Amino acid sequence: MPTCVLPFVHSFKPLLQPGAALRLIWLSLGSTALAEVAAQAAPSAVVLDLQHGLWERTTLEAAAGIAGAQVPVIARTADLSPAAIASALDAGAAAVMAPLVETADDARALVAAGRYPPLGRRSGGGLRPLLRGGAAMRAGDAQVALGAMIETALGVENAAAICATEGLDFIFIGTGDLALSMPDATPRQVKACCARLRRTAHAHGLPCGLFTHDAVAARQALAEGYEMVVVASDIGLALSGFTHAMRDSQR
Repeated sequence: MPTCVLPFVHSFKPLLQPGAALRLIWLSLGSTALAEVAAQAAPSAVVLDLQHGLWERTTLEAAAGIAGAQVPVIARTADLSPAAIASALDAGAAAVMAPLVETADDARALVAAGRYPPLGRRSGGGLRPLLRGGAAMRAGDAQVALGAMIETALGVENAAAICATEGLDFIFIGTGDLALSMPDATPRQVKACCARLRRTAHAHGLPCGLFTHDAVAARQALAEGYEMVVVASDIGLALSGFTHAMRDSQR
């Protein structure tokens, strides 16, 4: 096998352009079959939620391979640890989205864990990277996209320092956790906070994504200037479909 072949088929990093409109499908249920179906819908990328989702290492590997043959795969890592970040990339994810980044130190730790030396401290290994060899690891390193999730009040406070971190490729706002960390804020105030984060990211040359719950909210967020949105999630679609079916059966 040629060593120039990357550990993933489709890169996400080249899509991160100013004015981009990237539509993501978010998967939490741990189903490789759903990952394959989602990829057939041709989203900009599929997100595998390893923090709150039901993914295990073997299903992660399978989903990254199956869905990744069609579209870029983003792994929302379980946490900020080097092991969580490296295992997601070793599985063949084209990008990682690390949760709960609250400080510049957190952002620097993310970059260090996501890059091979001399840029970082990621260890060489994993089935897919090793199959393709050391040259492919180096080539893949330049194509991996690293994203920081800002989703707490402390993260908002430190947003400028986070966004100034060298090696970050994008910012993604976790609206649910952000609202939880601001219990006294109104929805309007949370939305204004997200807008400030978007402007901060853009001021540092970084595209900014927003977690949205459906296609309507996603369309509105794109109109407001966010580059990445969630158009659908497997849990949301399943719940909506079952609810509508029950309602329709009683008419």
